[in-house]
Amino acid sequence: MPWEKSFDLDDAVDRAQFVFWSKGYEATSITDLTKSMGINKGSLYNAFGSKKDLFTRALLKYDRDNRQASIATLEAYENPHDAIETLFDGLIAQSLADDAYKGCFLVNTALDLPNHSDDIRDMVNAALDDFVKFFERMITKGQTQNVIPSCVEAHTTAKSLLSLVVGLRVLARGAYDEAGLRAIKQDALKLISEPKSLAN
Repeated sequence: MPWEKSFDLDDAVDRAQFVFWSKGYEATSITDLTKSMGINKGSLYNAFGSKKDLFTRALLKYDRDNRQASIATLEAYENPHDAIETLFDGLIAQSLADDAYKGCFLVNTALDLPNHSDDIRDMVNAALDDFVKFFERMITKGQTQNVIPSCVEAHTTAKSLLSLVVGLRVLARGAYDEAGLRAIKQDALKLISEPKSLAN
């Protein structure tokens, strides 16, 4: 008799995602996953192939539901300067609401890249590069609207903004309080403001 799934795949991936996000890939066991997902080992392997395949699927879903969805919303903002500020405000709000200090699943994975396979590294690097491209588009658009100074170099500033996003996500896991996180946001806004604002 052919194997048939008797559970919701998206719900199972969400449950697995939470475990990987909380514990990390290496520390997560198959038992951790089956217990959280409410399925047995056979069902896990039949539905997802392997622990690595399940992790890949969980990370892709997280990226799609979080980073990609946020960027799509922010791209629609009329004022790109406001879009960048809103992004940092959103990250701060998420971080302050994260009582378990889980941080960002994508950033957590990026910090552990040497321990991952090439395909996971490629996936994470592509996501981070896409983030840089988003910032570049916002800066260029802002310059055409005269809300971001023409002297701002789009690519290098975009990479700096990404580094502040990553830093905020890491430091929010218990090292920085709200004031510290808001200071990171102000540093980000200085990068896309008139030079004279640096003295304020």
